[in-house]
Amino acid sequence: MCLGFSLYFGTPLPPQREFRYLAPINPMQTIDLLVRGAAELATPLGLEARGGARMGELEVLPGGCVAADGGKILAVGSEAELTRRFHARSVLDAQGGTIVPGFVDAHTHPIFAGTREQEFELRTQGRSYVEIALAGGGILSSVRGVRESSDEELLARLLVRLERFLELGTTTVEAKTGYGLSVKDELRCLRILRQAAGLQPVEIVPTFLGAHEYPAEYRERKADYVELLVQEMLPEVARQGIAEYCDIFTESHVFNLEDSRRILQRARELGLRLRLHADQLSLLGGAQLAAELGADSADHLEHIDRAGMDALAAAGVVPVLCPLVPIYLRQEREAPGRAMVDAGLAPALSTDFNPGSCYLQSMPEVLSFAALRYRMSAAEALCGATLNAAASLGRADRLGSLEAGKDADLIVLDQPNHRHLVYELGRNPVRAVVKRGRVVVRRAPAGFNGV
Repeated sequence: MCLGFSLYFGTPLPPQREFRYLAPINPMQTIDLLVRGAAELATPLGLEARGGARMGELEVLPGGCVAADGGKILAVGSEAELTRRFHARSVLDAQGGTIVPGFVDAHTHPIFAGTREQEFELRTQGRSYVEIALAGGGILSSVRGVRESSDEELLARLLVRLERFLELGTTTVEAKTGYGLSVKDELRCLRILRQAAGLQPVEIVPTFLGAHEYPAEYRERKADYVELLVQEMLPEVARQGIAEYCDIFTESHVFNLEDSRRILQRARELGLRLRLHADQLSLLGGAQLAAELGADSADHLEHIDRAGMDALAAAGVVPVLCPLVPIYLRQEREAPGRAMVDAGLAPALSTDFNPGSCYLQSMPEVLSFAALRYRMSAAEALCGATLNAAASLGRADRLGSLEAGKDADLIVLDQPNHRHLVYELGRNPVRAVVKRGRVVVRRAPAGFNGV
């Protein structure tokens, strides 16, 4: 069940340890919300992505408690201390569960019409992603669906998906376009994302992905489509101020390095920040391009080599990994998540929710597969799904950890500790969700703590 929400803004202060607060606190100060009754509170700390050994460092507080007011975290500490100091207008009882930051999904494609289960079936029969795409399926199939749908239809579907994200503990999503591939349809998808942001609690980070594929009408004149992107689409996106990021699918069968560089440089000139689909299906050098252009993230990276990893590390680019995609596409190659952490990189984790290559909205499943496939610890996976993901979106100053001054975005799991989150598969463990200090999801207890 989803409840109301409100927006708040503020500037975080550096964290303290056992009891942290923004200002001197009078005895029994009245606040908006107290989250208590937890077996454990677990969170990364900081205002930037954490890599290497630091990625596995969490603050874990047995019996931890959170005080929130005005949409911000006022204090994090022991329940005994916080209940002595605060009187709350509303109390959320964690009932012996675990409190963690709200998940930040740093790579999604949520605005589309129609699903592509027939392509899933084709892949089980041996057809590859590229073969399906070159035959007119894949992304172009979703383009047809968007172009044939009304704004009202696209918005209704998007709102259903955003509610599902929220119920699974995701409080912030990066949301790409990329299924319009025309000036008209890409702009209306961005406008629909903006409209949806004001109708429900999930925070949306809008990304323009007009360079997702060449539309059918430009398949024989690809250079003209690049001109359209550079001369018309990007300037209009920037003029309307409806996207924060520009992304591109840099791959041999779509946008090569030269065209990718030109499109991304133009986006940067227009004030958009950069993301890349890089080295997903082949070792093309997308990681080095992301580093060269100072992108905030390079995503997928199944085929990255050590030179690419070194380039990302030197440039401070966050790798955004999608552990379910190779499984979904029946590909043996997966991103070297363990090697990235060991090399000092700070990977984020994401669903890559989309109708073709990963029809999945569950960040709890992503964390489990990061542990299973990348050999990440529970602490590393949690950091990747919260603080590092927030950093890849330029939001680590207010999202991704439970610290005084940050937005009060948190989830209550019906599990006894944070390690249980990656240990258990196939069930939604989220009992409650708080976004900017308001309880927006509250689910009835259904057995927890290993029962």
